Amino acid sequence: MRHRKSGVKLNRTTSHRQAMFRNMVTSLLKHDRIKTTDAKAKELRRWADHIVTLAKRGDLHARRLAMSIVREKDVVHKIFEEASERFGSINGGYTRIVKIGRRPGDAAAMTLVELVSSDAAAPAKTKKTKAKIADKPAATDTQVAETAPAEESKSTETLDSDSPDPAADIHAAPSGDESDTDTVDDDGAMEKDAKASADPDATVK
Repeated sequence: MRHRKSGVKLNRTTSHRQAMFRNMVTSLLKHDRIKTTDAKAKELRRWADHIVTLAKRGDLHARRLAMSIVREKDVVHKIFEEASERFGSINGGYTRIVKIGRRPGDAAAMTLVELVSSDAAAPAKTKKTKAKIADKPAATDTQVAETAPAEESKSTETLDSDSPDPAADIHAAPSGDESDTDTVDDDGAMEKDAKASADPDATVK
């Protein structure tokens, strides 16, 4: 029984299996993604997470342990320089496995293994809430800016409607004066006629 035995054999000897995963993890760290079978991808994830954990430590002993696994020195230097910035905010789960279908030759399940970053692993809900909160003041500002000219136009319209028309006053004044003079003249003529009828001597003269 294989109690407490981690890892898979994959129908290979120990030396063959270790050499294969060393090459695969080197290619994954170098190109950020590789395509392999589902069983190999699940085992490769353990190797890649171990290397990234050593890179986040960053000390000399961790670098020597990584050099004993990864085949290329440049890849080790690259991952140790980028680990703190790329994987600083996440703990574990540095790889992503995406199933891409079956292999044409033997119909084996194929997957795409790729490294993730802290930006991709961050939850998207916080970004949406921040965007909504940031958009609300802008919307109110635009509404105030749109309503202000409308209120100004309404106030100007009310002022124009309340103010009297000077042309109407100009035309109305002469007509009122003429009517008043006519009434005065009529009253004077009536008084003269009354006096004349009362004084017959004045008419004879």
